Amino acid sequence: MALPRITTATVIKLVVASLAVGLALAWLGKDPIDLLYWVRDGITDVLGDASGWVQWALKYIFIGAVVVVPIWLVHYLWRAMRGKS
Repeated sequence: MALPRITTATVIKLVVASLAVGLALAWLGKDPIDLLYWVRDGITDVLGDASGWVQWALKYIFIGAVVVVPIWLVHYLWRAMRGKS
């Protein structure tokens, strides 16, 4: 898979877009480092939340497995004894 060529037109579009975004951020009083911190904090929050969700889910998976796994095991063994797979 070949990468697209970077043409002069592409570079000019990037410069114009960067200028527009830079002007908008300056007008809003934002600094590039503020954006980097915002992204970092957002990623940290999402990962922290994901960890909490996993812990919450595992708790209920184990509670449910106490009921589901023995039922499945009985069903599996019953089918094995009857000769069905």
